Amino acid sequence: MSRRRNNLIGRELDVIEKTVKQRPMTFDDALGLFIKDAERKALREFTIIYYRRECNDFRRYLLREDKLNNIDQVVRDDIDTYIDDMKGNRKLKDGTINTKLRAIRTLFNFLYNGKYIANNPMERYPLLRERKGNVETFSMKQLRQLLNAPDRRTFIGQRDLTYMLLCVETGIRLNEAAGLLVEDVKLAEGSIFIRQTKNHFHRYVPIQSKMKEQLRRYLTLRGTCETDQLFITLDETALKRAAMQKIVAHYGKKAGIKGVRCSPHTLRHTFAKLSVMNGAGIFELQKILGHSSMEMVRVYVNLFSNEVSEKHKSFSPLKNLDI
Repeated sequence: MSRRRNNLIGRELDVIEKTVKQRPMTFDDALGLFIKDAERKALREFTIIYYRRECNDFRRYLLREDKLNNIDQVVRDDIDTYIDDMKGNRKLKDGTINTKLRAIRTLFNFLYNGKYIANNPMERYPLLRERKGNVETFSMKQLRQLLNAPDRRTFIGQRDLTYMLLCVETGIRLNEAAGLLVEDVKLAEGSIFIRQTKNHFHRYVPIQSKMKEQLRRYLTLRGTCETDQLFITLDETALKRAAMQKIVAHYGKKAGIKGVRCSPHTLRHTFAKLSVMNGAGIFELQKILGHSSMEMVRVYVNLFSNEVSEKHKSFSPLKNLDI
C-alpha cells in the first residue's frame, strides 16, 4: 500500500486557509497557473504559445456559457457542447478539434493533479477518431523546381536553399531547424546536432557530401555576428520560426508548384518517402526523424516501400495465367 504525500499542495492548502468558498478559482487564474508551470518546466516557446492559444479558444466558449468565474463549474457536458459547436457551427476538422482537446486535457490534468479542482472533466475523455489521409510529398520534379527557385546570387537565396536542402537531407522539423546554432553543424563528423526537439531528447542526424558542401558555402557567406543562430536575417538577427514557416510556400509559389501543400512538413514527409524508397529501415528512420514511437514510421514504410511491389512481380496470380 502506497503512503500518502506529506506536503500539502493546491486546494489542500486552501482548506487550511479556508479560502475555497470565499473566492472560487476563475478560468483566467487557472490558466495563469498552468502557463507559469509550463514556463517553469522550460517547455518550448512554441508549445506554450500553443497551450495559450487553444485554451483561450475554450475560454471564449466558457464566456458565452457564463462559466469563466468558477473553474469547478466546468463539467463533461461542457466539453461535449464545445465539440458540437466546433463541428456544427465552426465546421472544424476532427484533427483541428483534437489539437484543441489535447491542450485542454493538459490544462485540466495539471489542475486536477495539483488539487486545484475536485473533478477533472477531461479524465479519460476520448479524442475524435480521425480518418488518416494521404501523406503529401513532393515529386522529384516538384522538388527540383522548389530547390531551383531561390536566387543563388543573393544571401537570402543561399540561406533559404540551405534550409530547404537540410530539410530534405535530414527530415528535421521546423522548430528543430529554427533552434539550430552554428556550433550544432559538425562538418568534420558529418552530422547536425538537434537540440530543440519535440520530445526533449537531443539527437545527431547524419549529412552527406552535398549537404556539407552547401553548409560550408552558407557558413562562409554568413560569417560571424552577434547571434549564434544558424539561420539569420540581413540585419544579422536570428531568423524567427514564423519567417522560416513561409519559406517553402514562397518558393513553391514562385516555382508554380500545384497540387501539394508547400510547407516544411511536406519536406519532412518527402525525406521519409525518398529514404524508404532508397532502402532505409524503420529503426534508422525513427532515429533520424526523432519519433518517440514507430507508428508514423510504419506509415511511411507501408506507403512508400517498393519491397511489396517488387515481390508481387514474382507471385502475381496473373503471371502464368493465359487468358
